[in-house]
Amino acid sequence: MLLILLLLVGAVVASSPIHNTFTSPIVHTNYGDILGTTSPYRPNVQVFKGIPYATPPTGELRWKPPVEPQPWTGTYNATAFSAQCPQSLNMGTGLWTTGSTDQSEDCLYMNIWTPTTTPSTPLPVYVWAYGGRFVDGSGDVVTYDGSGLASQDIIIVTFNFRLGPLGFLAHPLLSAESPHNSSGNYGLLDIIAALEWVQANIASFGGDPARVTIGGQSSGSSCSLDMMYSPLAEGLVSGVIAESGARSPRDPLTGSLATSYRLKDEAESSGLSVMTSLNASSLSEMRALPVSTLLTTDLLNATIFDNTNYQNVTTFMEPPEWRPVLDGYVLPRTYASTLSNNTHPNIPILTGNNKDESGAATDPGYTLSTFRSNFSTMFAPFPHLAEEFFSLYPANDTQSTTLANNAFWADLGRVSTWAWALDWYAGGATAPVYTYFWDHAPPGQSLGAFHGSEMYYVFGNLPYNYPDMPWTERDFEIERVMVAYWANFIKFGNPNGEGLVKWEASGEKKETMYLGNGFGRGRLTDGEVRRELILEWLRESEVCPNTMPETGIVKWYDDDKGYGFVTADSGGEDLFAHKSAIKGEFASLRQNQRVSFEVQLGPGGRVASNIQAL
Repeated sequence: MLLILLLLVGAVVASSPIHNTFTSPIVHTNYGDILGTTSPYRPNVQVFKGIPYATPPTGELRWKPPVEPQPWTGTYNATAFSAQCPQSLNMGTGLWTTGSTDQSEDCLYMNIWTPTTTPSTPLPVYVWAYGGRFVDGSGDVVTYDGSGLASQDIIIVTFNFRLGPLGFLAHPLLSAESPHNSSGNYGLLDIIAALEWVQANIASFGGDPARVTIGGQSSGSSCSLDMMYSPLAEGLVSGVIAESGARSPRDPLTGSLATSYRLKDEAESSGLSVMTSLNASSLSEMRALPVSTLLTTDLLNATIFDNTNYQNVTTFMEPPEWRPVLDGYVLPRTYASTLSNNTHPNIPILTGNNKDESGAATDPGYTLSTFRSNFSTMFAPFPHLAEEFFSLYPANDTQSTTLANNAFWADLGRVSTWAWALDWYAGGATAPVYTYFWDHAPPGQSLGAFHGSEMYYVFGNLPYNYPDMPWTERDFEIERVMVAYWANFIKFGNPNGEGLVKWEASGEKKETMYLGNGFGRGRLTDGEVRRELILEWLRESEVCPNTMPETGIVKWYDDDKGYGFVTADSGGEDLFAHKSAIKGEFASLRQNQRVSFEVQLGPGGRVASNIQAL
């Protein structure tokens, strides 16, 4: 594998001309004046902490879309972080967490970092959505401190959004009280509300509302991509950074990752079970329950792989029960449909994966027999691929088993993300997709280039945020290059800049950009045969759930021909309707009849199935 070694030591991003020094960190917003403070890490950066972007979602507002905050009189003291949104998983201080126990449903606040001086033109904005499997995380984690990137003339925004059952509970009763017959995406609606707040107010901080990039890692990556998939976020973002992010909808294992979603019926069925388990029989009783009671369901895992060929191979990354819902409103289309129909903004994307997403350390419990059993089951529908898999990923003991397992997941990540980019272009999008593969292991640990490890470097805060780690000059060199790439993308929609190794947009060439130990183009897999094995498996495998609920009107229907078209309420798309898809007592349809149906991906595109009269 040919890698171009690091060429730039001390890469920097050119700054805009600076004018008009602030006399005090007070900003005037649509809701009132806000007082900030100087960053403890960078004297040329000021930070405004704990700014309310929505009314506290408590009481009757629990499981409701966020409501605009009330204006205040006087000056709002934005010098301390707010409470975090309720979560039960406390891992102490670390890459994704603070270890804080200061939690409250009153948690919808944001934090903004700005240079202490303003440029002659408005600055680009980077909004960060934290990861944590949709059940933990917060905007005050030191990893995400915006001081480093703000010193590159970028406005940085972090924020809290609802998690777990408070953010992603779906239930038929919640859908019934919604004017859109939807539920389960309260966390995503929080993110949309934060982006709307940014659009309305960020100019007061020196930011440009026309240049807002949203980024995130892991489940935050999923949330960021969902802002591209959701029509409710139209016009709110101009670019997306998805770290450990975009995966091909054809990848059957996306269901085990943060990039997955739940179908509405599945999510509502889960909500019914949760309500029963909590001994509640109404929404009023559910809204009266203490947060601590709700959090007893916080760490539920989904069951979508139970009794499937993937049930054992995914045990180390079981999908969380609480994650976004394909509700027909916030998320009206499947990922595959959104890409194939080009029903998304045509904006640049930067996305990739890490070498050791599944960990690099040898697991003594992961034996050779377990490895062979798990992957034999996974490839059971494709016996011709199973034999080839074990030949290409050989293992004969526990250590080599771990290496073979990790090699497959690394290869799958690169190939699946590259395939996502092809789907992006195939649907008609023309904005570039920049894919990467991060392979540098931070010092002082044995997990390699683990899940999230790139975040140490892209925020530009070494060594301030983690001073006790044994950083080397090499780490600082890598950080400077990573900050340059990320900052350039946020500013221009293109990571390239003077002195940097060229990062080509993804395309037909089966390569990706390697970042970390070296910088340059590299192959998707260690050998073409591995790549073709994975591509064939993706082509032959099931895709992520491909049906979605919808309502609409019969455009026309011909009884003699036995088919017609229905027009969907969301988006006005005309969908083919065959007589075999009609359910209930009627075997026909009439023009202008109201119907419910499921949108399904057929061989010729999107079709209506399970059609029922309303």
